[in-house]
Amino acid sequence: MEFPQSLGYSFPAEWERHEATWLTFPLNRDTWEGEKWNRMLPAYFQFIRLLAEGEVVNIILPDSETAQWIHTELEGYGTNLKRVRYHYAPTNDSWTRDHGPAFVINKAQRKKAIVNWEYNAWGGKYPPFDSDNRLPKFIAQQLGLRTFDAGIVMEGGSVEFNGQGTVLTTRHCLLNKNRNPHLSQGEIEDYLCRFYGVSQVLWLDEGIVGDDTDGHIDDITRFINQDTVVTVVEDNKLDDNYWILQKNLSDLKLMRLANGQPLNIVELPMPSPVETDGIRLPASYANFYIANDRVIVPTFSCKQDDKALRILENCFPKRQVIGVNARYVIWGLGSFHCMSQQEPAL
Repeated sequence: MEFPQSLGYSFPAEWERHEATWLTFPLNRDTWEGEKWNRMLPAYFQFIRLLAEGEVVNIILPDSETAQWIHTELEGYGTNLKRVRYHYAPTNDSWTRDHGPAFVINKAQRKKAIVNWEYNAWGGKYPPFDSDNRLPKFIAQQLGLRTFDAGIVMEGGSVEFNGQGTVLTTRHCLLNKNRNPHLSQGEIEDYLCRFYGVSQVLWLDEGIVGDDTDGHIDDITRFINQDTVVTVVEDNKLDDNYWILQKNLSDLKLMRLANGQPLNIVELPMPSPVETDGIRLPASYANFYIANDRVIVPTFSCKQDDKALRILENCFPKRQVIGVNARYVIWGLGSFHCMSQQEPAL
């Protein structure tokens, strides 16, 4: 069997140039019940508008009638519709980071391919998920790309890349028995290396309270360049996230990259707790999306918003950092990074 790594493919860093961003339009009313769906949509349409100013936006949706409605809505938001493209396929939910295509590239040969991981809705929590699990193959057919079938469960939100051979992830997610109970940590590392084309796996323990994915890395720690991460911290010692995030911070300080150098660490605040119906939601400024010319950051109408945006502006001096109010988006238990997947340019 041929693996992407042995053929010279790797998963590039998110800040490298994009050909496009892929989205699965949020139509599942069980994710945003009642009026929550209508209240979420303005932020989602704003997200698309901001993306389309700098790159193509490919939207997966069920039919042309839905596409026409979305097209009309986007026109009202002043979206550059020449950069919005629609692809028709059945879907279950909107979390493209996890069920969508994992694009790998061979820079020397200027080739692109898709890794087709299995997807089981975070350990079978939200059936059905069969339509979403088929989307990488569908997109590969749309683009005429080769696919590599990994055969194990893996979600894009559980892995974070520096583009230089290192992937960062969490034990609580990837070693969870609801994903790949037959695999050891070493065997999962082998899969990561062979299919993502990395050479080093760094492990944190767990994610934030309210995260139903069992601890996705994109809510806690993100690479912003090849040797620097931003990681969320909680100032309130009485908050349930305080010690979890302190442990992650301590572990990051002990880590060494493949070249033996320590990580540069930038601390990012957590927002004030966001709840709905008495349930703590996984609100985090770390769930930002790095687009071609900007960084789109979820904000939550709280005092920490401005501080988080200033920190990220310093982290991305060559990109415009834009906050978009995600207080209603997070009701679906995810935000802008969870909803998107980048297609790298060659």
